[in-house]
Amino acid sequence: MTVEGLETTRHPGPGEEPVHGEYRAHVPGTDHIGRLTWKARGNARIADHTLVPSEIGGRGVAAALVKALIADAREQGFTIVPQCSYVEAQFRRHPEWSDLLAPTPS
Repeated sequence: MTVEGLETTRHPGPGEEPVHGEYRAHVPGTDHIGRLTWKARGNARIADHTLVPSEIGGRGVAAALVKALIADAREQGFTIVPQCSYVEAQFRRHPEWSDLLAPTPS
């Protein structure tokens, strides 16, 4: 089930080239916010946490947050390190995103 009217916003940290930030998803009719946080590492963003309160869970909020991250990666040209287990699972479900995976350090 997806939420009609779900609003996803981007919140980069301070500075011209932020070192961290988050995506937020607001479910209409509630005060609860879903979040996907990230940290910068070179030209990659480490997706470290996806947090969706149980009150708004099961409605596609986390998936919407990941899709916003993917859209920005395609538009802005960064890669993604899926440190968060949910983001990692989404990458396994969407092999068409594999070009956005950051190379693993050797």
